[in-house]
Amino acid sequence: METKNNAIRDARTLGIPKMLLLGLQHMFAMFGATILVPILVNNYFKGEGLTIQVTLFCAGVGTLFFHLCTKLKVPAFLGSSFAFLGGFETVSKLDTGIFKDMSMGEKLPYACGGIVVAGALYLVLALIIKLVGVKRAMRFLPPVVTGPIIICIGLSLAPSAVNNVQTNWLLAIIAFAIIVIFNIWGKGMWKIIPILLGIAGAYAVALILHFCGITNPDGSAIFNFAEVAKASWVNVPPFEFCKFNLTAILAMAPIAIASMMEHIGDISAISATVGENYVEDPGLHRTLIGDGLATSLSALVGGPANTTYGENTGVLELSRVHDPKVIRLAAIYAVVLSFIPKFAGIISTLPAAIVGGVSFILYGMIAAIGVRNVVENKVDFTKSRNLIIAATILVCGLGFSSGLTFQIAGTSITLTGLAIAAIMGVLLNAILPGREED
Repeated sequence: METKNNAIRDARTLGIPKMLLLGLQHMFAMFGATILVPILVNNYFKGEGLTIQVTLFCAGVGTLFFHLCTKLKVPAFLGSSFAFLGGFETVSKLDTGIFKDMSMGEKLPYACGGIVVAGALYLVLALIIKLVGVKRAMRFLPPVVTGPIIICIGLSLAPSAVNNVQTNWLLAIIAFAIIVIFNIWGKGMWKIIPILLGIAGAYAVALILHFCGITNPDGSAIFNFAEVAKASWVNVPPFEFCKFNLTAILAMAPIAIASMMEHIGDISAISATVGENYVEDPGLHRTLIGDGLATSLSALVGGPANTTYGENTGVLELSRVHDPKVIRLAAIYAVVLSFIPKFAGIISTLPAAIVGGVSFILYGMIAAIGVRNVVENKVDFTKSRNLIIAATILVCGLGFSSGLTFQIAGTSITLTGLAIAAIMGVLLNAILPGREED
């Protein structure tokens, strides 16, 4: 690939103040989506889920670690992955075996343990790609498998969005409308941060309603600032080491299939935006290692899975500044914010209805990405094998809403709908005749 013209490769030529502002822009671009993950997970775990402090810390450190793994060449930011939300929700609902009498807070480390294993799968794929090459490795995960899996991730989360929206339709609609308006008609920086604007705008309206004495339709208060008042201004993030259980691993690890596909797509998009072939240099195996290790290290201390962020690719295109140092500044900002509990406490007061309004779009977008994956790769559904594979994945992913529980050597194991879908998809693609060969 040829280097794109008029792009700035060394942000230092702009001066330190502008460089700092550019880093702040990248931080804002990732912020809305990154903090939304712990907010959503907290809903699943009844307030005992991921913390915003740890999430921000892991996003910042994970990004810096990714840059080290990729020889400081790839201008990518690693934020919280939405792909694993379905896995978190599944683990929160586990009530068999060792999970029977657990509190929500006790279940969370096991979900993180599953993500550690998921991150390790990145390393396996990286090794395979290094040994056999990209094309051969990807034969087992073609778009006819990955596309429907991604669709299942989004659609399986849809009921959660609807439940949150129903707590206060007005706030949900306001958040939804702001995101749509800025995403379609916004210009410049406003178009890059519609999620953040949707949250901020709906939050401002909610504050006005709250101080006017208006409550949610069920009579509950819109806000509870008790935790904010108790939070200190400066403190170390509340890290919590993960734990391992086979059922939780099987709930989380298969999702790595979808997140790895997302990673490959993002690296390709960044390469196209910047005009550099990062798949070849520093190499897709290095970017996978960086993403996988960042994900595992994050989950090891109680954080979410990390993933490369398309939001920040949009900022690269907008600003025409392609210097990875600017991304690393954004990562440093995220780490600094993670040590300010007061700030995290304010964010945690976000009403469930606003979360619902935002997730209404986000969950649908996850499913739409799966559809796009199928369309862009021109999957031929006139072929019976492709129809069978896609149909089986969709029915398994959505039909097994409570998973499938069975016993092995006295241990209760639950396969989630997504895990069943991924296994069936890979198996059918491998055994059915008519697979396209390289």
